Amino acid sequence: MTLERTPVCSPSRRSFDVVIIGAGAAGMMCAATAGQRGRSVLLIDHAPRLAEKIRISGGGRCNFTNRRVGADNYLSRNPHFVRSALSRYTAGDFIDLVARHGIDFHERSWGQLFCDDSAQQIIDMLRAECEDGGVEWAMPAQVHGIERTADAAERFVIETDQGRFAAHSLVIASGGLAIPKIGATPFGYRVAEQFGLAVVPPRPALVPLTLPPETLALIAPLSGISLEVEAQCRGPVFREAALVTHRGLSGPSILQVSSYWQQQAYEDDEWAPVSIDLLPGVDAEAWLLAHAQDRGLLANLLAAHLPRRFAHAWCELHGWTRPLNQYRHAELRSIAAALSSWALVPSGTQGYAKAEVTLGGVDTRQLSSKTLEARTLPGLYFIGEVVDVTGHLGGYNFQWAWSSGVACGQAV
Repeated sequence: MTLERTPVCSPSRRSFDVVIIGAGAAGMMCAATAGQRGRSVLLIDHAPRLAEKIRISGGGRCNFTNRRVGADNYLSRNPHFVRSALSRYTAGDFIDLVARHGIDFHERSWGQLFCDDSAQQIIDMLRAECEDGGVEWAMPAQVHGIERTADAAERFVIETDQGRFAAHSLVIASGGLAIPKIGATPFGYRVAEQFGLAVVPPRPALVPLTLPPETLALIAPLSGISLEVEAQCRGPVFREAALVTHRGLSGPSILQVSSYWQQQAYEDDEWAPVSIDLLPGVDAEAWLLAHAQDRGLLANLLAAHLPRRFAHAWCELHGWTRPLNQYRHAELRSIAAALSSWALVPSGTQGYAKAEVTLGGVDTRQLSSKTLEARTLPGLYFIGEVVDVTGHLGGYNFQWAWSSGVACGQAV
């Protein structure tokens, strides 16, 4: 039987071992883990519905993890930070939990796992795990302030519109800025700054890219065309679909590379281009030279591998509109190089409204990689998306939520 989506909001006490702010993926995982260890736990969230980000994920079926999870699938200023949590609570562990709850799932490309039925099953599973741990709820509840006290038992006081709560340990699991229409706020960053922790400036990640007007003018009429490419920007190569939109480029390969394009803003002042191989797996130079005597247009030849309308627009963009036999071999080699590495400098992104997750967050250099506790403030923890850890597309960000939630839940 499906559990109600909004928990009953009547905490039975005012003092808890653990108060967790944010009842999303990481928050509920942490709450369930701590509660099942015998800790008294209160979950606070400002949203009227439980775990909306889980509910809408994966087209409503929740890409809840990936069989290929590893540290290389994450971006952070401290790239080794994720190793401890991911190794102690693995994708296999979460798959076992899903199986124990009788949730049927299937695997898609690149190890991605989805519910057969609905993302609501994952929400119900987490809710049930919290119930097993005796977790209490205050939801919806607005947090008005947090104070640190000198009391060793009640180190934090949280003021809300449902009253004042005290906690020995305080966990911030409030997420990032992606998808503001379902309630994303900078709350977690403000808490970090209140207690003197640095925040890596947040940016939209896994987000469609926009293009400058001169490029967009030619390809925007092709909106809706999808093609397989290899995309790269100072990071791994992603071979997946790219989608032309009325504002630029989207699709899995572009979302993946967008995080790396955004990350360079932390490292230098120059924006490196996104490099797109339009003919992945094809030796473009050998192919074009083999057709060097053809009388047909270059665009017509490219249409053998690319959508016809896209091939013509791409050739027009570059001014390559002559028949093949009118190009010198050196020109064909230049065209082949452009096909294999089409360099685009985006004008920006479509912002948090279209972003899957947030890049940046609470600086991991100030947190314990084992427990997620702030090194300078015992009892304060940050987990999930609010931390400067951003996964690739494909279930990796949910796995970070599960792993960081469990690591923290075992420590509080």
